[in-house]
Amino acid sequence: MRVRTALVGTTALLLSAAPAGPAVAAGPAADGRSAGAHAATRRAIEAAVAAGAPGATVTVRDTRGTWSATAGVGDVRTGAPRSAADHYRVGSITKTFVATVLLQLEAEGRLTLDDTVDTWLPGLLRGHGHDGRRITLRQLLDHTSGIYGYTSDDDFVRTYFLADGFFRHRYDTLTPRDLVAIAMRHRPDFAPGTSWKYSNTNYVVAGMVIEKVTGHSYATEITRRVIRPLRLTATSLPGTRVTVPRPSARAYSKLATAATGPTYDVTELNPSIASAAGEMISDSADLGRFYSALLRGRLLPPRQLKEMKTTVPTGDPSGTRYGLGLTDTTLSCGVHVWGHDGAIHGSASSAVTTADGRHWLALNLNGDWTGGAGAVVEKEFCEKPSRVPAQPSRVPAQPSRVQAQPS
Repeated sequence: MRVRTALVGTTALLLSAAPAGPAVAAGPAADGRSAGAHAATRRAIEAAVAAGAPGATVTVRDTRGTWSATAGVGDVRTGAPRSAADHYRVGSITKTFVATVLLQLEAEGRLTLDDTVDTWLPGLLRGHGHDGRRITLRQLLDHTSGIYGYTSDDDFVRTYFLADGFFRHRYDTLTPRDLVAIAMRHRPDFAPGTSWKYSNTNYVVAGMVIEKVTGHSYATEITRRVIRPLRLTATSLPGTRVTVPRPSARAYSKLATAATGPTYDVTELNPSIASAAGEMISDSADLGRFYSALLRGRLLPPRQLKEMKTTVPTGDPSGTRYGLGLTDTTLSCGVHVWGHDGAIHGSASSAVTTADGRHWLALNLNGDWTGGAGAVVEKEFCEKPSRVPAQPSRVPAQPSRVQAQPS
């Protein structure tokens, strides 16, 4: 889930406050060889923490095996460290799961991506120029629909992303129709198929289509079709549950339009405000296994996987292109990685894999205002392995303070 640029960094919502200089603690590696091979990745997560993120956790799998590292803290009050096994809110990474289910339904002949939204949800998209008779399911999945993003609505931002509103409304339950109705108060961003713009409304609607086609919620279908077959035991769709399963870190945000000011603990919230656009909870190992299985063809037939990997330009200076719930990023060294970023209050994540699914990385920062995920991915896939195993490093801890909930 993303919010408009005024409230986000490259992948993270600017919603919380930064603890001042948490300690950087290197996590365990599988062995000395792995530690040396991923030394640059370790330094990158340490740099993210030194830049202000409370803590970071990363897990990588390649031909050497699985390696994990952590940095910083999971709780700024107690100083408890992050864990490689932390559960966390994954935000828009949810979109890849939703797209996978829709493509499975296409493979089963139960829908086509050229179906219009009105074929399944007649009259849902109406208002101020929106027309579901002109928008296809494919355009939902690749963000070429032009549907206004409900998370850009000023009232929604004030209510759920700024401090005063968040603490009054963090436990509100919103239905998918509530979220779509917010979007329908605005004009479309462009005519369907004529441009590209990221819109969380697209995937709220996609989740509603899954329910209409199958008779079950998108959460039930994702669980049945993806989570259980892959045995993703740390992955869940919480619905209206406000807590995160343990082990987990606390989540921190600025709850402001700037990346300065007090830090707030935003761990508890009702994720119905994200719906199929970003409600999911997972951990790094599960996310890596998911993207590896997806790119290796374990979840989709070849035709549907090809459709998912058919991308459109996003205008991103890095050259990132968007497929059907899947990004294709060309790194500085020419390596292509496929995956998705995700951000929601107090949590910024990224999960990517090479096209063959053999080398993947998943990471999380438990602060949503600092960025740094892209640098970690660059270092993992582009930096040559160190010949000398990386040594744990530490910077002096400084006092940190989280502002209490406003009364």
